[in-house]
Amino acid sequence: MASREEKLEIIKKSIRNYNDFPKEGIMFWDIFSVLKDPKAFQLLKEVLIDTVKEIQPGVDCVVGMDARGFIFGSFLALELHVPFVPIRKKGKLPGCTFMASYTKEYGEDTLEIQVGSIKKGQKVLVVDDLIATGGTLACASQLLRQCGAEDIVYLAVMELEQLKGRQLISDSKCISLIQL
Repeated sequence: MASREEKLEIIKKSIRNYNDFPKEGIMFWDIFSVLKDPKAFQLLKEVLIDTVKEIQPGVDCVVGMDARGFIFGSFLALELHVPFVPIRKKGKLPGCTFMASYTKEYGEDTLEIQVGSIKKGQKVLVVDDLIATGGTLACASQLLRQCGAEDIVYLAVMELEQLKGRQLISDSKCISLIQL
């Protein structure tokens, strides 16, 4: 059986990157290349599950960030036997929502979460594929605080450390599996 470090190395080797996407000057790290490799995807699933089981005390729900966070967050919620809650781009969720905007590397965006999806005082695990400048996760934090979440843990598959994105969410625990 491979060690955690060996699994992460296989996963890291499966990640492709693209220069100048989605605009010139941006290096895009593509998690979908891992999902195309069943062995690497299985190892990623194992590492993610092992990682969330170490979070103590446990979490009350898993929040997946639009859209790649949905892939990982949904199976983690099932594994932990807790609800899965999506944070989506503006206009994609029905009903009443909380809304927050943020600036990212290549523009502005707005995210939403359904009112009532998080209960006051809950411990929430936020899952995404990448931490870059931290804008998306800081926006998620704002939304979750509006909902009443009091304890937030962030989990990302990859982190671009040179962009120092975790500084925007320094009030919460932040875990990244692979640092690029």
